[in-house]
Amino acid sequence: MNILSIQSWVAYGHVGNASAVFPLQRLGAEVWAVNTVQFSNHTGYGAWTGQVYTGEQVHAVIEGVEARGVLGRCDAVLSGYMGDADIGAAILDAVERVQAANPAALYCCDPVIGDEGEGVYVRPGIPEFLRERAIAQADITTPNLFELHYLTGLPTRTLDEAKAAVAALQERMRAGGPRSVLVTSLTTDATPAGAIDMLAGEDGAFHLLRTPRLPLAINGAGDAMAALYLFHRLATGSAREALAAAGSSVHGLLRRTAEAGSREILTVAAQEEFVHPATMFTPEAV
Repeated sequence: MNILSIQSWVAYGHVGNASAVFPLQRLGAEVWAVNTVQFSNHTGYGAWTGQVYTGEQVHAVIEGVEARGVLGRCDAVLSGYMGDADIGAAILDAVERVQAANPAALYCCDPVIGDEGEGVYVRPGIPEFLRERAIAQADITTPNLFELHYLTGLPTRTLDEAKAAVAALQERMRAGGPRSVLVTSLTTDATPAGAIDMLAGEDGAFHLLRTPRLPLAINGAGDAMAALYLFHRLATGSAREALAAAGSSVHGLLRRTAEAGSREILTVAAQEEFVHPATMFTPEAV
């Protein structure tokens, strides 16, 4: 499996490509990583150094990869934190090039916009680009609850409302693709206080995965979840199986991180969770 992953990079800690690449490699995928930013650490610390790359720079790297004649062997493109709206055009151009070389390749768009309690935390123009252009080319998308609200404008107070929002988002995704949507960090009026839900929708079916809520707030888990969901969806062809495997792995990763009291997710120390999750959770058809 070959995955072109276009997202941020940090020297310290694990977000963006620094959160997605190693789990994919641990599962046996080849990852062609293209970085949209190079930061010292994630912005949640409030201070960081480094630079945001331009769309032209990202485009140049993609052209260099294409020149190797390998895009026909690319199974998927994964995008995450963009850094700047101009990078979005370079990402969609990469998707078009990959799918021209391999029509079976999928585009997984992790629409990094913001989160509950924080609001929008990306640069101006990025949320609009994701809503108006990127989703239309996506085969798979992995919004959190805040991002689902932004992308659809629909309520998610109940599970039925959340399903309706997913269905509305699917209608705007690439025709002919699986239109697979994974909603992370989902809470509805049916979610117990000590739990957190994830909802996957594809082909008219919906599956809910409920795991215990852990006592931590950490960056990078969504990036790992998007990568793992993409991997398992490619490997199995099943949204349900992808949700079970990816959700169980990320819960194990976060549990290990919480137990250690770490400020950063323990991507390396807890790597066995990617291959053999300590606890396997079973999704429920809803």
